[in-house]
Amino acid sequence: MGKIIAIANQKGGVGKTTTSINLAASLGVLEKKVLLIDADPQANATSGIGIDVESVKIGTYQLLEHSNTAEEAIIKTETPNLDAIPAHIDLVAIEIELVDKDNREYMLKTAISTIKEAYDYIIIDCAPSLGLLTLNALTAADAVIIPIQCEYFALEGLGKLLNTIKSVQKIHNPELDIEGLLLTMYDSRLRLSNQVVEEVQKHFNNMVFQTIIQRNVRLSEAPSYGESIINYDASSKGATNYLSLAKEIINKND
Repeated sequence: MGKIIAIANQKGGVGKTTTSINLAASLGVLEKKVLLIDADPQANATSGIGIDVESVKIGTYQLLEHSNTAEEAIIKTETPNLDAIPAHIDLVAIEIELVDKDNREYMLKTAISTIKEAYDYIIIDCAPSLGLLTLNALTAADAVIIPIQCEYFALEGLGKLLNTIKSVQKIHNPELDIEGLLLTMYDSRLRLSNQVVEEVQKHFNNMVFQTIIQRNVRLSEAPSYGESIINYDASSKGATNYLSLAKEIINKND
């Protein structure tokens, strides 16, 4: 049975989408069958794997509305073993439309329950907020990965996210685990980067992934070509980092 992992942090610019795309692609290259779900109205995970956002007719919005099935929304990508459920800007309206619905926090969980068995891993790229979209992702997920940028305000807001996860565990999804905290945008030349790494490892200990994602120009370039780092430059530091993360997750779950 597939493991559903949400990539979440209400802070923007911490590497959520970069992690979603490249972890999904790395797991695919390591011969796991993977589905990437874009649950962010900005739809960057969709364009970042080469899907034209404007051409999306069935995606996460229709899934949450239950107007289409998950099977109808799935698109094959050019990355081995990687399928995707894309997003479109219309997803921005879903929070308002779901407000009056019964079981509104369970819409995504219900929608993807039919396809969970078909994949080894389902990765959900969450929006940078703690709204209804992210709540749906956390309720559907088995685990959550929290990317933390190696910058000054890294730990700001982390407490709020951990409290949200606790309340989701209490009310909606007692099975939800924290898969790990992922340090991103690390620059070994900066003292501050090293201080953040030490601080996070000291506070959270075993919850922190051993793999650290380093700052890498190729990682920033890849999405503009609609490619994961694995397709764009498999020999780059970014590709090595994400393959290492994927192996760490596989070992942990095997």
